[in-house]
Amino acid sequence: MKLVYFAWVRERIGISEEEVDLPPEVATVRELLAWLKRRGDGYAEALQVPEVIRVALDQEHADHAEPLGNAREIALFPPMTGG
Repeated sequence: MKLVYFAWVRERIGISEEEVDLPPEVATVRELLAWLKRRGDGYAEALQVPEVIRVALDQEHADHAEPLGNAREIALFPPMTGG
């Protein structure tokens, strides 16, 4: 599965994208964020408040309760701000 990181999520994790094999117990967006948070300091810093992270499954916005299903790409990005 391809994970893509944007803005300060990318900066804190230290990479823009990666391919991962998820463990079988990771089935929802919420579980993915919890799993990623345990992968190291950069992930923990980026995901310390997972509720604010926005997620897209195959370029469609998804709620944190959404099952990952057969998504091939998951994008994580911070909340949008006005300007």
